[in-house]
Amino acid sequence: MWSFFARDPVKDFAYEILPDTQEKSGIWTLHRGKRKTSGEPVSVFVYEVAQGTEQQTQLAKAAFKRMKTLRHPNILAYVDGLETEKSLYLVTEQVTPLAVHLKAQADRGGAGELEVSWGLHQIVKALSFLINDCHLLHNNLGVWAVFVDRAGEWKLGGLEHVVPEQGDPSGVSLPAPKTVYPDMEKYDPPETPNSGGEKCRAGEVWRLGCLIWEVFNGPLPRTSSLRSLGKIPKALIPNYCELVGANPRARPNPARFLQNCRNPGGFLSNSFVDSNLFLEEIQIKEPAEKQQFFQDLSDNLDSFPEDFCKHKVLPQLLTAFEFGNAGAVVLTPLFKVGKFLSAEEYQQKIIPVIVKMFSSTDRAMRIRLLQQMEQFIQYLNEAAVNSQIFPHVVHGFTDTNPAIREQTVKSMLLMAPKLNETNLNQELMRHFARLQARDEQGPIRCNTTVCLGKIASYLNAGTRQRVLISAFSRATKDPFPASRSAGVLGFAATHNYYSVTEIAARILPTLCTITVDPDKSVRDQAFKAIKSFLSKLETVSEDPTKLADIEKDVASSAQPAGASSSWAGWAVTGMSSLTSKLIRNAPGTEGGAATEGSRPANATSPPSPTDAPETGRVIRFDWIKVGRSSSVAVKKQSSDWSSSGWDADDSWSNEKEGQGQSSAGEDGWGNDWAEEEADTTSFNKTLPLPEGVRLTSEYNWDSSAAKGASQNDLFASVSQRNTASTAVSTVRMEGGLSKAELSKKKREERRKELEAKRAERKAAKGPLKLGARKLD
Repeated sequence: MWSFFARDPVKDFAYEILPDTQEKSGIWTLHRGKRKTSGEPVSVFVYEVAQGTEQQTQLAKAAFKRMKTLRHPNILAYVDGLETEKSLYLVTEQVTPLAVHLKAQADRGGAGELEVSWGLHQIVKALSFLINDCHLLHNNLGVWAVFVDRAGEWKLGGLEHVVPEQGDPSGVSLPAPKTVYPDMEKYDPPETPNSGGEKCRAGEVWRLGCLIWEVFNGPLPRTSSLRSLGKIPKALIPNYCELVGANPRARPNPARFLQNCRNPGGFLSNSFVDSNLFLEEIQIKEPAEKQQFFQDLSDNLDSFPEDFCKHKVLPQLLTAFEFGNAGAVVLTPLFKVGKFLSAEEYQQKIIPVIVKMFSSTDRAMRIRLLQQMEQFIQYLNEAAVNSQIFPHVVHGFTDTNPAIREQTVKSMLLMAPKLNETNLNQELMRHFARLQARDEQGPIRCNTTVCLGKIASYLNAGTRQRVLISAFSRATKDPFPASRSAGVLGFAATHNYYSVTEIAARILPTLCTITVDPDKSVRDQAFKAIKSFLSKLETVSEDPTKLADIEKDVASSAQPAGASSSWAGWAVTGMSSLTSKLIRNAPGTEGGAATEGSRPANATSPPSPTDAPETGRVIRFDWIKVGRSSSVAVKKQSSDWSSSGWDADDSWSNEKEGQGQSSAGEDGWGNDWAEEEADTTSFNKTLPLPEGVRLTSEYNWDSSAAKGASQNDLFASVSQRNTASTAVSTVRMEGGLSKAELSKKKREERRKELEAKRAERKAAKGPLKLGARKLD
């Protein structure tokens, strides 16, 4: 029972002292420690009664008392304490002695003037607080009494000799520093030590001058060394000389010294001190001032100390976003500071904020997040991307602002490796199909094609076979020249995902139609792609055993990020910069048709599909920017494509007769294009042949008697027509009408039929009465 009351209180102390981490700090021994419950790092000052003198014990207890009662942002913060018969434990925020900090900085090239200027500002401000507000004298100011926290901020400690300016009312007097440490005498001012009042304050200012000298020049060897300026900066010399003047009445008050140094051109007048002062008062600043500050902060962060950015700026940025409604303006400095963090710190501090930012409806924040996604995408886990970020990002595909739609498309290149099966192969493909088919901005349609080609390696085999050929074929019919070029390059870049049957039956026929494109750069790309695919077919024809090797990737599963060598080959240009352009000046923007020789700036010739990945040659298959000139080009180029049936293509038109929105099937590549091809096939099989037309198998190619019947022969009649007036672009159906004309006629008949039915119902009901419900 008695053992319970005799328990050692040190064992129940809430803090643990880490071994082998002690440093001497005056009469104290400084240890690193941590809170037992949370692991929060702290510093523990320990004084052993048995190892000290009676005077030192008196000073330690006085410091213990002062630390509890003095609270100021620039004075060492008291956290907890324990006093026993054997020892005293003083727990503070985690700090390092200034002498140790300056030595570490010297080993890394020396502390910068910006860091020192803010440190001195803090010490002078703490000294001014003691003298002017508390009417206390520190009596122990020096390098040994200053500590530096994790953010690089200087804190005033060493409160063992603090006494009231007019003397202690209790009559208790503390020993002077030089009685405990004889070598402290060199820091005493030249005037009489026992004089009080203004001269005592002047002594504090003198010691401040000694501190400044030691910060720049190292330990002070003797009092006379103060006359040698050494490495003290020129901007600080006039103010320093006032501090160590022989006349105590001429020495400025700490508040006056601070004001003088803050004047224009002074040592404390710089962007670093200004930023710190603003952060200290940010809670009372106007919103407009905060916005301007965060905008300027991004440019200044490059010159600020790393520890300061991590531990001082970052918390303020997070607080400003959480509670200050700072908005998108904090993103740029936030990501700059994030570069100084480790992966674990980034996950803990920044990722939760980013996830919350994506749910914001602020367009400025959304577009900045998309533009800077490259800086934080590697820290996002797949679960967060699929459940918390992607559902918000997809709203950008339907945004009315073209810039947001453009950045949303580009961001998919970074998000695709982290998307799950449903989001990547279904949801994303549905949005891509709608953008490529119905977006009014040509560059956005082009970038959609580019992005699809770049993420093809992440799609599963079924999606690739269903989507790629249809999507790139659609791109080759786009009125925007860069989109057509992207479609051709898309075929070449994804060559390894097509079987030889698909190349021969679907890809080459599509590419052949582009060989008569109005834009020469598109034609050039088409010819090069055709040669590449033909060489592939020729290789298989010469040696059928190579078929398996050529088609090895056709049914391959989706590849993880960075696993595809072909991806690294042709997509490297897009990964380096998401704002790189496929073209600088869109072909055809100056006239209705593109000029001969005009071509996309970055659209170089594709390599041969059979050896592109192995040779390491790069296909320039990159983004273009949305601009006003590009939309003009779309309008001008569309007139050149009217004869090819572009305007009649329901899957591409932005507005359809009889409906305002497309159905789900029209937005999907696997449905609309497959049905389109099926319709063409069934049309060729079931429609009756026009009168006078025979199948090619029934045509007598070698008989000379065919000459006499040439008047009833379609081939002969075609060859005899005038080429300037008889170009046939559509197949005539029954009644001499084309497919488009027949569809239009059916819609007109249906409309008349509906109008007739409405008229009948209206006549049967009679005139409407007041309050009657209108049914039609």
